[in-house]
Amino acid sequence: MELQEMGPVDYLCVEFPDGSLDGTAFPLLVDLVDRGTIRVLDILFVRRERDGAVTMLDSNDVELAGLGVFHGAASGILGGDDMRQAGSVLEPGSAAVVLVYENAWAAPLAIRLRRNGAHLVAGGRIPVQALISALDDTESETVSAGGR
Repeated sequence: MELQEMGPVDYLCVEFPDGSLDGTAFPLLVDLVDRGTIRVLDILFVRRERDGAVTMLDSNDVELAGLGVFHGAASGILGGDDMRQAGSVLEPGSAAVVLVYENAWAAPLAIRLRRNGAHLVAGGRIPVQALISALDDTESETVSAGGR
């Protein structure tokens, strides 16, 4: 596919503490792909051993996690440096999935914006925990102001 015809591309790294990689969430990822919401461009399975060594998860771990459908889904976007960088932020004994994906749902809008000469000048992500905290702060301020 032509790059100009793609939606926005994001990445994420999800850490699984030792013993928590049970695969129950990954059918939802498969569903997003099946529905055309996202397109997986690359995926990397990483483990940080207790001694600090960073390795790839073996195929048995990948299968047990329910991610066997993505085994071999590599475009070359992610490489050894990405594996080491992801591993450096993991707690010893944990595993991670690094995912690069296209937001296919946004492709028509992104294509039209590019054709109209628009350029993305900023972007970001608000962690859910930060959003909840901000809403909680707003709610407590509203209660305080209303109680006076």
